[in-house]
Amino acid sequence: MSGKTTNSTPEPLLIEKGRFYFIFEDSQFLILVDKTKRGLEVTDTITDENSKVAYERGIIYDMEGTGHKVVKRWFYPKLQYNLEFVTVAAERMEKKYNEIREMTCPDDL
Repeated sequence: MSGKTTNSTPEPLLIEKGRFYFIFEDSQFLILVDKTKRGLEVTDTITDENSKVAYERGIIYDMEGTGHKVVKRWFYPKLQYNLEFVTVAAERMEKKYNEIREMTCPDDL
């Protein structure tokens, strides 16, 4: 994960991409990255005990200055999840962002 770097760990390999996401693979994880959160500082990393999926979150502030925690990256253990499962999650995210884009920027489509 992003907070842990070593010289022996190779860079994750890009294996799939969409308009709003990337899916990378490393030796242990399939990593789903939300492109809309690029540049967002990671404030914490949490692992869901039931699903064993780890995720990195950051904080986005709205116009009133209220902070909202949002997920930037998900780490799916390859022993429990396959590319098809992660792609379904990515396509769900892609659909959500396309719907938002259609509502907010209909002339850009």
